[in-house]
Amino acid sequence: YFEMLTSFGPSWVLGLSVRLVSLFFFSGCIRDSNQGPLLGLQTDGVLSDVSCGVRSLMMLWNRKYQQFDLVVSSVTTKMKGVAQIQLPGEGQLVWDSVDYSGPAQEKNSFFVMTNVIVTKGQKQGKCPEVPWNGRLCVSDKDCQKGASTPQSNGVQTGSCVKFDLLKKTCEVSAWCPVEATKAPPRPALLAAAENFTVLIKNNIRFPAFNFTRRNILPWMNDSYLKSCQRKTDSLCPIFRLGDIVREAGESFTEMAVEGGVLAVQIKWDCNLDYVLQHCRPWYSFRRLDEKQSNKTLYPGLNFRFAKYNMVNGVEERTLYKAFGIRFDVIVFGQVKNTEKLALTSKILPTAPLTHCYFPIFVFVFSFFFLNPRDKSDFDYDV
Repeated sequence: YFEMLTSFGPSWVLGLSVRLVSLFFFSGCIRDSNQGPLLGLQTDGVLSDVSCGVRSLMMLWNRKYQQFDLVVSSVTTKMKGVAQIQLPGEGQLVWDSVDYSGPAQEKNSFFVMTNVIVTKGQKQGKCPEVPWNGRLCVSDKDCQKGASTPQSNGVQTGSCVKFDLLKKTCEVSAWCPVEATKAPPRPALLAAAENFTVLIKNNIRFPAFNFTRRNILPWMNDSYLKSCQRKTDSLCPIFRLGDIVREAGESFTEMAVEGGVLAVQIKWDCNLDYVLQHCRPWYSFRRLDEKQSNKTLYPGLNFRFAKYNMVNGVEERTLYKAFGIRFDVIVFGQVKNTEKLALTSKILPTAPLTHCYFPIFVFVFSFFFLNPRDKSDFDYDV
């Protein structure tokens, strides 16, 4: 406790001491005047003194004198990293964070691809539907021209064609060949993303007090941001993806196979009555989706996207079924600050005697002049 008090600085400790002393005198003087002398130290007034002191302390303990406000926040992220990978049908490639990120996801989130199923050389044409998405057939009578379902890869032509040596399926007009239905590769093809890093920039504001802050603190310079690591510095705003997954209690190797959703939680709990350097972000991580395949029908996270090119005047595309981890940045918190007028209005009505106003004055004075605040820190511009 001594270390905690000294960390706030001598001015804050002095302010606290003055308040406690003033409360002692205040609790002794708000007794009825006919019960004894000014300070109310007689034996018959002890109970009254204790009661008044307890009521005063309870007011402070419950922070009835403080005003609260909730955080308003914005988040931006920047991911960096490069890795050499081996993709079926494409050979050895070097992918950077642009390739791994895929299309933009939701607000206040970022995505990293960890596994993929690639279907190369698709063209507009006619081909047999895969049995899992279409229907088996014996003749053309089993196929309905123009029919399709949400699960099919195309529109039926009305013809029954060979899918392989043993099966026939209804032919479809689609991007051919259609994507094969199979499980994601194990181990994950893009597991090297574990060593990628992400810079999270969080700007917050508490409108009621016109107070702004950011998680990149004023003393953090370029050299610090290039070298800081969360393992040794809890304030570092740059995170290794593997460390985020590990701190959430998960294995990156396992999670990379089917993907999932993780929360990066940033908590701001600020008290403007204290030194503002203590208004800082606290980071925590947890998994949001259900990871057990036997508890959910579609575990993990995946989506599809394509890259298009022209080959001999014909448009072709490479289809990617991407599995990966989405990181949702969730910011929450509150700020507390002493409302001077509210503090005075709650204390003054409890003082029945004129001579009680001096300790009240000392108590209120301590809030005005013994709460150290660095003006430049308070007006810090994000």
